[in-house]
Amino acid sequence: MRLTLLVRRAVLALAVGAMCVISAVAMASQQPHPQASGATAKLPTILFLCPHGAAKSVLASAYFQRAAKERGLNVHVVSAGTDPDPQVAPAVASHLRKNGYELPIDKPRRATAQDVSTADVVISIGCDLRGLPAPTGTVLKWDDVPAPSEDFARADEKIRERVIQLVDELVRKQRR
Repeated sequence: MRLTLLVRRAVLALAVGAMCVISAVAMASQQPHPQASGATAKLPTILFLCPHGAAKSVLASAYFQRAAKERGLNVHVVSAGTDPDPQVAPAVASHLRKNGYELPIDKPRRATAQDVSTADVVISIGCDLRGLPAPTGTVLKWDDVPAPSEDFARADEKIRERVIQLVDELVRKQRR
C-alpha cells in the first residue's frame, strides 16, 4: 500500500513537471519578437529575399512560418526584395489564402542592411545581393526556383521542398 502511494505521488510529480514544461514551451512560442519587447535574448532570424519581394519570398516565408510552428521551431521570419514591387503578386496572395495560409506581408519592401546583418540565415531566391552588405549569417542560394510568372506550380513545389528541408535541418541542429 505504501509503495502504491509513492508510485502515485511520483507519477503525479512527473505529470505536473511535464505540464510545466509544455506550458513554458507554448508560452515561449507565443512571445513577440524579443527585439520588439526589449528582451535581451534574440530569436534566430530567417530572411527570405527575392528580386521583387512579391512572390517567391512571400511563398517561402508563409510555408516556413507554418512548418516551423508545426515543428516547434521558434524563429523570426522576414521577407523582402532587392527591387520590390508595389504589391504582393495577386496570384500568390490568392494561392496562399485558398490553401489556408496567412499572407505574411501586406506590401513588399526593400531589404535593408540591418535585415541582412542581423539575419542568422539569408535565403536568396534568385537575387543579386551585390547592392547589400555581406551577410553575417549563413547564406543559402535557391537559384533553381523558376519564376512563378513562368511556371507557378513548379516554383511553388520547389519552394515547398526547400522550406521543408530547411526546417528539418534547423530542427535537427536545435536538438543537438
